[in-house]
Amino acid sequence: MASPYKPWLFLLALAGLTLTSQAGKIAIYWGQNGNEGSLSDTCASGDYSFVILAFLCSCGTGQNPQLNLAGHCDPYSNGCTGLSSDIKSCQAKGIKVLLSIGGGAGSYVLTTKDDARQVATYIWNNYLGGQSSSRPLGDAVLDGVDFDIEGGSPDHYDDLARYLSAYSSQGNKVYLSAAPQCPYPDAWVGKALSTGLFDYIWVQFYNNPPCQYSGGQPTNLEDAWKQWTDACFAGGMPPGAGAGGRGFRPAGDLTSKVLPVIKGSSKYGGVMLWSRYYDNETGYSKTILSSV
Repeated sequence: MASPYKPWLFLLALAGLTLTSQAGKIAIYWGQNGNEGSLSDTCASGDYSFVILAFLCSCGTGQNPQLNLAGHCDPYSNGCTGLSSDIKSCQAKGIKVLLSIGGGAGSYVLTTKDDARQVATYIWNNYLGGQSSSRPLGDAVLDGVDFDIEGGSPDHYDDLARYLSAYSSQGNKVYLSAAPQCPYPDAWVGKALSTGLFDYIWVQFYNNPPCQYSGGQPTNLEDAWKQWTDACFAGGMPPGAGAGGRGFRPAGDLTSKVLPVIKGSSKYGGVMLWSRYYDNETGYSKTILSSV
């Protein structure tokens, strides 16, 4: 997700598909800037329907999974368990809180099907509905897992999706989301998405010249949107997109040129933004909320 470009250029990419009528939602990534405010305040803002905790940046190949929430807290000293009450507060407001695995930096790769099973078991026991004596975020049960895979290998994330989804049979639904790049099919999670198990897909329509808004024209984005929506199986995508260096659109362009074109799709679900810090800086979500 991270971009080498100026912070205020961070913005969005959208694409949302969903099997339900959840159009008009905004998703936000939280956790990679200690100056973005608390998780509780993020949810209390009233701007978001999904908050994605970023990132579980290391996992697979037998390594000890590592959570990185930047300047917010230190999971290695149990410093993040206090977020449990914030998570529950968000969920009480009807906001889904997901754990994102991957990111633009880190050490994550799955080498075998059994590797995927072990990672799924770890996530279930430490972040979802399972049991562990060392849950990094305390006893709060997250709503699901987001795949923001941007490196390593594309192998076995389909297996990870199947293992995680299977845990839905043990109680609460385990929601799956993904943040693929907009060139279709995505090189990293394309195979995982083909399982049809994903509930939400937020496509990154930025930092990708062939399929981002450019030159004052949404044509490239529209064409990519059509590719994604035409290819969507029984899984779906809601709030779509993110925020990045190139492809940033001022709120006025989004609401007047982009959303009118794509909101007619039955698979449109809203907008995803990277990240809460930059959204605070720009007030972007509040500007577009009534139009999403």
